[in-house]
Amino acid sequence: MTTRKENEKKFGNWTENPDGSRRYWYIVQGKHGWLARYVKEVNVNEVTISFYQEIYNTNNELVEIHKKYPKR
Repeated sequence: MTTRKENEKKFGNWTENPDGSRRYWYIVQGKHGWLARYVKEVNVNEVTISFYQEIYNTNNELVEIHKKYPKR
């Protein structure tokens, strides 16, 4: 299990929800101007609830979401 400190170091950005859960993210610049934002949502105990990738085009519009965890 990843600790809060490890998540903060790896992702660098987060928001905390009123219930104590958190949403971490970091952004990767693509070769052709697109962006990928990797998002990890955890509960109050830092257990991963979901992990997904958001793809944004050159106009900063969300065009795709790739769910990585949980797989359905």
